[in-house]
Amino acid sequence: MVRKIKAKLVLRLRSEGLSGRQIAAQGLSRHSVAAVLEAADREKVTWDDVAGLNDAAVYARLFPDRGAHESVHTQPDWGHVHRELARVGVTLKLLHGEYVDRCRAAAETTMGYDRFCKNYQQHVLVIGAASRVGHKAGQTVEVDWSGPTMQLTDPMTGPSTRVFLFVGCLPFSRYAFVEPTVDMQQNTWLRAHVAMFDWFGGSVPRVVPDNLKTGVIKHPAEGEVVLNDAYRELAAHYSAAVLPGRVRKPKDKASVENTVGLRHRQFGTMAELRAAVYERMEAYNREPFQKRQGSRLSVFDAEERSLLRPLPAVAFEISRWAYGRRVQKNGHVVWEKNFYSVPYAHIGRAVDLR
Repeated sequence: MVRKIKAKLVLRLRSEGLSGRQIAAQGLSRHSVAAVLEAADREKVTWDDVAGLNDAAVYARLFPDRGAHESVHTQPDWGHVHRELARVGVTLKLLHGEYVDRCRAAAETTMGYDRFCKNYQQHVLVIGAASRVGHKAGQTVEVDWSGPTMQLTDPMTGPSTRVFLFVGCLPFSRYAFVEPTVDMQQNTWLRAHVAMFDWFGGSVPRVVPDNLKTGVIKHPAEGEVVLNDAYRELAAHYSAAVLPGRVRKPKDKASVENTVGLRHRQFGTMAELRAAVYERMEAYNREPFQKRQGSRLSVFDAEERSLLRPLPAVAFEISRWAYGRRVQKNGHVVWEKNFYSVPYAHIGRAVDLR
């Protein structure tokens, strides 16, 4: 019963002056709250003693004898399981099969696949890490325009210019990138991708954007997603596939949000703002995780950076497309008052210009 509540939360609320009844009013069981407070008094544990510990460690300190039993099954090295799941093609089913083979060779008792999966999830909860069943290292980047915007303020005249934020995030390590822009046009969207891959120092096979008009022409419920030509070219340049977030499935890009904290500072030039954003991103990626060891940068450096694809030797060039231009009888097509020759087989037809 007590394991299901956050003992650390109870002790924090108690340190803030709340009574047991008031703590229980936060949606906790009165019996569980009472058990935590009684154990804290018995073990002489205060909030200051556990402020730096995670929930599992606080519970173990208050109730050292609860749940202590030996399993008849041989326990895998869960740290190894967690690390191996980061690799492409590695699944819990595969790791369970390897675990069974090792145990049989040593004549040891094995656990079934369902228990193996449940125990892995329990390990993830205890160490405060994110499960790696859903994300693989170096495989996906989530991109979007951030909800909050910023302002450039001219120090001489006073008018403000709205600034939009392009955000990219590698969901495995949560390593993030932010680029300020003055608009959300197609070319800006493409340049932001180029800057993002330069920031990461490599590319990934899958790019997951929202259903944006700047990149996605059509995303039917069934059938193939239709990208505009410029975005398709960028993806091909980086050997990536663009897989827009599924309709009504916002969790596909949930890691992208809530990144920059500079909304209350004033900037006069885009260069000044960009430098501040990059500086903030460096600090953000270095911030320690709240519930587990390491930071976004440390996980990225240790487990993901080496798995990124090398950047192309030639930089991506943004091109403009014009659609449905009629080829004249003289075998030329007109674009911005210039005439360009076209194979005669296309005379009278509509062509697309790049």
